[in-house]
Order: sequence, then C-alpha cells, then structure tokens
Amino acid sequence: MLKHFASVLILVGLCCAPGHASVHHRAGKSAIASRIKAEVADEIAGINTHDPARATAHEAKDTISMENGRPPVVGKAVYEQGLAMVFKREPAWRLRLIDESVDVAKAGDMAIYRSTYREDSARNGVPFTHIGNYVAGFKRDADGLWRVHWSVVAGSRRPIRNSQLRLLFTRFGHLRPILKDS
Repeated sequence: MLKHFASVLILVGLCCAPGHASVHHRAGKSAIASRIKAEVADEIAGINTHDPARATAHEAKDTISMENGRPPVVGKAVYEQGLAMVFKREPAWRLRLIDESVDVAKAGDMAIYRSTYREDSARNGVPFTHIGNYVAGFKRDADGLWRVHWSVVAGSRRPIRNSQLRLLFTRFGHLRPILKDS
C-alpha cells in the first residue's frame, strides 16, 4: 500500500510540476523584438567601449558580416579580431542609433533587425559623422539563445562633417527628413 501511495504522489507531482527547464518558452513577438534590441544595444556598448568580446557577444560562431568595400568576414573569432584591430586604429570610433526595428517571423524562431546609425570617427584628425544602415538576421539557436547569423552594413550617405550635421539639425530639427530624402 505504501508503494501505491508513493506512485500516486509521484504521478500527481509530475502532473503539477512545470515543464522541464530545457524546454524553451515561446515568447511573443514584442518580447523577442525587445530581447534582440537589447542584444544589439549590448554589442553597440561593446563597440563604444572598444571591447571586441562584448561587441561580438551575440554573434553565432559561424556569423557572416558584410560591408560595402570589403570582403565578407566569416566567423565570430575573425570578426572579433578585426574589431580589435579597428579599435586600435580608430580610437574615436563610436556608434549612435537613430532608429531601429525588428521583424519577427510568425514561428518566432527568426528575426530581422534593421537600424540607421551615426558613426562618429576621425579621418586624418578631422572629426566626421557617417550615416549608415545595419541589417542583421537573428536566429534562435538550439540552446534557446538569439544570435546574429549574418549582417550587412551599408553607408547611406557620404561622410558628413560634424559642422554640416549641426547645420542639417538646425534646418530640419531632427534627422528623419534627411533620411527620407535618400
């Protein structure tokens, strides 16, 4: 009888227990979008503090990064090494988001991140700002984490000197009208 009582307790306990920890909860689209925006913000913080490990923290091991004017970078380790070299060569390099959006697939397993950003740097000691676009494909990997599997960086205008940018901001009040004209 004690044996049957223990069996009943185990069965009742299994029915009432939450699912196994390895089963990943399917978050809603807005929660996924928020998560991806937070991951991009973390990578931008890594870029702005010139920390290559943090700047690539959410990249897949086999990520592919493409930018106009250079061959694709394949692999997280190669991407991290490349950023380390850029950080040494360009100590003034910083990124600032202008706007961003995330489109999540119906199944909730993939998403496309898009943003426009300002890249502040210097050329030959002269500060300038370059406006660019960033598009990245995120996938939820088998371990349940979201990672960048591919990304594309493309400039949307010629580099704009900071004095020109101030003039444009004064004229338009914000950057959106500039981007709509492109």
